[in-house]
Amino acid sequence: MTPTDLVFQSYGRCCRKDEFFVDFYDFFMSSSDAIRNRFVDTDMSAQRHLLRNGVMQIILVARGMSDRKLKDLGQSHNRHNYNIQPEWYGLWEEALLTTVRVHDPEYTPELRQAWRDVLKPGIDLIRGAY
Repeated sequence: MTPTDLVFQSYGRCCRKDEFFVDFYDFFMSSSDAIRNRFVDTDMSAQRHLLRNGVMQIILVARGMSDRKLKDLGQSHNRHNYNIQPEWYGLWEEALLTTVRVHDPEYTPELRQAWRDVLKPGIDLIRGAY
């Protein structure tokens, strides 16, 4: 099974419970005061929905789908729009991997590496738009 297949299946297991997305934001916001402050007036229900779709887009691009939506996401997050600092993507990735470890009953160190390998191109594309 390819890393993208492993991650696709892992994400499916994680998405079974909405707590996955709640826990992600708990981990992510606890990683930095600056990040926590960015979400002060955010509709977190809507934000969790956006996260669910964004992670799926990264996985689908890794599986060969067009990267157009990720490029658009990069534009919306660049210095001229949401101004998401490039270094925050590392914190985002770590929060996501921690949340996967907590929620995927089939988690292994090998699966963690598969997630890293699958996420990297998408994160680099989004970050590169800064």
